[in-house]
This record gives sequence, structure tokens and C-alpha cells, in this order.
Amino acid sequence: MTATARETVLGRIRDALALAGPREVTVERAYRTGRTLPDAERLELLTGRLAGHGARVRVCTADRTAKAVAEALRERGARRIGVPAGLDPSWLTAFDGEVLRDSAGIPAPRLGGLDGVVTASAVTCAETGTVFLDGSPDQGRRALTLVPDLHVCVVDLSSVVAGVPEAVARLVPERPTTLISGPSATSDIELERVEGVHGPRTLEVIVRTDA
Repeated sequence: MTATARETVLGRIRDALALAGPREVTVERAYRTGRTLPDAERLELLTGRLAGHGARVRVCTADRTAKAVAEALRERGARRIGVPAGLDPSWLTAFDGEVLRDSAGIPAPRLGGLDGVVTASAVTCAETGTVFLDGSPDQGRRALTLVPDLHVCVVDLSSVVAGVPEAVARLVPERPTTLISGPSATSDIELERVEGVHGPRTLEVIVRTDA
């Protein structure tokens, strides 16, 4: 049987690929890293970026974390909240509402019935105002922070870095990473901004300056 032109071309491609074999590709990673900023400058840059993204920022000392968390929840009218299993319980001592400790067995619809969620964070980029969550016990699974309408996120200033390369360098590549730059928002074809489409409509960030 005579091969068609298509079969001939494909056969030659297969032969060429077999001869070439797999090739190792070296990725150059000479981008800028290691930048640092004084605490005051990192804090000012971060709070400005977060506010520009539409988040509300509260700055407190570590011993006032519980009060700041309770105030954020109370002002947003949150009475039923979810928290990751590994969240520091002392952060909730001033909150007098209902607390649900999350687990993989809790279905997403039940999370949707919560007024909000409180989590810690892994690292934060001051330059972009981006908070990174890596699924650690005090941050929980992605569903917990994407389904409820309010996210109160506690950030230690010691975990705030200058830029994205510095932030990525602190992350573990194998861990599931969620990047948060303000409340969830999108725009339709007429550029009408809609918040809360694929995540929390409201983001409150509590920055602890001496943790």
C-alpha cells in the first residue's frame, strides 16, 4: 500500500524525534534576589499596596492579635467563622461567636454557610501587596479560604519581604500555594468590577509588627 503524503510526513517526524531523544533544558535563574528593606519601609509599602487592592489593614503588636481579630469580625458582622485546625487558639480568645475547626471531611456547602474565616499566612510580598498561603496547618486547605465571604488573614511583619523573588524563595514548591492580592474581583466585558466571584468579597489583613 502506498503511503499518503500525510503518513510520510508524520513518519519522518517520528523518526526525527526518536533520533533526537529527550533533551535537558537548563533554565537560567539569574533574576534579582536578596533585596531587603527596613521594617518601617516594608510596613508602609505593604499597607499602601493592600489598601490599593481594596483590603482593610490593621496593624497591631502580637499581644493585641486577639483583640484585632475580634474587632475585624465584629465590624463585619461575623458570628460563625471557620479556622484551620492548626490556628493559634489564643487569637480567638476575644471572639465570642461560633468557631468551626476545619477538616477535609467538611463539605464546601457547609463552609459557604460561614460568615468568615481566620487564617495565618506563609509569606507576604510588600512590593505587590500579595499574601501567600501554603496550606500549612495554620492556613488550611484552599476551600476554607475561597468559599466564605470574609477572610481575616494574620501576617507577621517578620514574614514580609520586599519583592516576589524573595517571597518565592521562602516557599516550598511542593506545597499548594494560594496568592491573595486583595478581595476576589473580576470585570465583565463592559469593565464592570464584580467582587466575590471566585473567592472572598472582603479581605482584612492584620499585620503584627513584633511577632
